[in-house]
Amino acid sequence: MKNDCLFCAIAAGEIPSSKVYEDEICFAFYDIAPQAPVHFLVIPKEHIGSVAEISGENSPVVAHIFEVIARVARELGLESYRVVSNIGEQAGQSVHHLHFHVLSGRDMTWPPG
Repeated sequence: MKNDCLFCAIAAGEIPSSKVYEDEICFAFYDIAPQAPVHFLVIPKEHIGSVAEISGENSPVVAHIFEVIARVARELGLESYRVVSNIGEQAGQSVHHLHFHVLSGRDMTWPPG
């Protein structure tokens, strides 16, 4: 856990969130500013800064996160959804802790918006 990281604090239960899923590896919660009718984030409990910091050592955490995304999507009855991860400020990453946005419930246009 990184002391100044918002998502580390959320995963640790220090900051309230609307939890979707939790296990020993990851935490999922609804976005506070949803961009779709269904919009939740899945984060590792271990602090990883972004996709750019994925390595052979931590990639099993990412594989597990994608298994969780598929499971939660099924449980929520989502047949179609988008998974997004922003890497770096220019790409829109505002919290420097690896996270995957899962969005569903509307037509997804490209570019988003």
